[in-house]
Amino acid sequence: MKRALVVGASGGIGSASVQGLQRRGHQVATLSRSADAFDITDEDSIIAAMARVSGPFETVIVATGALEVNQCGPEKQLKALRPDALAAQFALNAAGPALMLNHVLQHMPRDRRTVFAALSARVGSIGDNRLGGWYSYRASKAALNQLIHTAAIEVARSHPHAICVLLHPGTVATRFTANYPNHAAVPAQEAASNLIGVIENLSPSQSGGFFDWRGAQVAW
Repeated sequence: MKRALVVGASGGIGSASVQGLQRRGHQVATLSRSADAFDITDEDSIIAAMARVSGPFETVIVATGALEVNQCGPEKQLKALRPDALAAQFALNAAGPALMLNHVLQHMPRDRRTVFAALSARVGSIGDNRLGGWYSYRASKAALNQLIHTAAIEVARSHPHAICVLLHPGTVATRFTANYPNHAAVPAQEAASNLIGVIENLSPSQSGGFFDWRGAQVAW
């Protein structure tokens, strides 16, 4: 039986991903703040969590992240930018998943196909940015894209069958997006099913890429 790890398993996409993977026959381990007091922004918490889970894992999905951190929402103007809010976004949305990859890699087999997928967002694309605003969130997701893309190059040397990717799930109907009703959203179960479908069809040659919920490549 294939094993998977879902990080951020108590969130909308995370919990739906657990269910979707289980329906496909995976044995799924989970990490979340609510169930495990897991904090992806704290490396000691990551190390302790990885000592508790039982691998190896053929699939790892990091479904953590937030549009609002410490009650600081997306900035509409440059003058609203605050260094503490920017740092908090980077810690959660960029550094956390990269640290997770660093510590989960030893639990991913070297001799067969494995996937590490972190949830990014199209608004993190520099090439696709036509509206501006959302400074901290955009920048943190752009940083995440660079971190995972860079790590994929290194990971390929030790894990030649590994696939490290960024995934854009689209706008999903969760608490995460409840305050932004102008964006059409799909149910979390549908979004998770779409993402798992993308994961199942990726090849090692696509490692380091950024893909949307349909499997189409997203501009950097």
